[in-house]
Amino acid sequence: MNRTIRLLLLAALTLAMVALSLAAGKQWLPWEAWTGQDPRWAIVIELRVPRALLGALLGASLGLSGAVLQGYLRNPLADPTVIGVSSCAALGAVASIVFGLGGIAGGLGQFGWAMAGAGGAMALLGLLTARAESPVVFVLAGTVLASLAGALTAFLISIAPNPYAVAEAIDWLMGALTDRGTTDVMLAAPFMVGGTLVLLTTGRALDALALGEDAARSLGANLARLRWTVVLGTGLAVGAGVAVTGVVGFVGLVVPHLLRPLFGARPSALLLPSALGGAALTLAADSLCRLAPGAGEVRLGVVMALIGAPFFLGLLFREGGRQWR
Repeated sequence: MNRTIRLLLLAALTLAMVALSLAAGKQWLPWEAWTGQDPRWAIVIELRVPRALLGALLGASLGLSGAVLQGYLRNPLADPTVIGVSSCAALGAVASIVFGLGGIAGGLGQFGWAMAGAGGAMALLGLLTARAESPVVFVLAGTVLASLAGALTAFLISIAPNPYAVAEAIDWLMGALTDRGTTDVMLAAPFMVGGTLVLLTTGRALDALALGEDAARSLGANLARLRWTVVLGTGLAVGAGVAVTGVVGFVGLVVPHLLRPLFGARPSALLLPSALGGAALTLAADSLCRLAPGAGEVRLGVVMALIGAPFFLGLLFREGGRQWR
């Protein structure tokens, strides 16, 4: 089976997950409800369609960002959380929740504060790695930012003025697509689509970097430009996703691992499949959130952790078994 057929099958799987996302929920919506004459059409068009769109964009952004970062850092365990953008965006959103900052500074809102956090992370990451072309420095700088932002987020929650703000911040940090609507899609989509398009341009440089930094330079790759492209694309795509949904992990880590045996280890060959696979996985996980027993919905971040942790435990056992042979 050649690559084109595999891509078409993956695209078909993604479309099937979109259809599942539109139909699944505490109230299943049959095909008859997908017409303007049915009263349930309002549920489809006002609730399910924006949620499916946001889920597909979020998954595509996370899956693609994971594939790009694993290629850039030449580390299969890298994902968008490594560079600290998610943590800094979460810090901005939690600050707006805890201190009620959404109504000041020109009505910047929670989305604006989260994007300000992501933008600050991008700027700091660029400054900290401005004179170093090694991906190792990139990882160290990202780890520092993620750790500092995580600590400040915990500090803000600790000094929150009331328990309602604490509950709202913790609920938001778990990540969810619940109650997200057209306004959220319109806010986040331009940044997520822009970041995705930027990241899709990195394929050729990542292929050259896979041969080593010296070989990449000899092939004409500009590593400084590549670093800024990775920072910009990941910051826009992941930062906007975190700003409207909260922190959703494991997508960028799991999807490239699942697709590498099917599409090969060459970084450029994994970019588009990872975007499609990330969208399919996120939509499937969000459908599971709605189908879980109980009156409420399980948070998307919780479901992704329940999927991702056993996946990597299996990977650990497989690699450990190879070491003992």
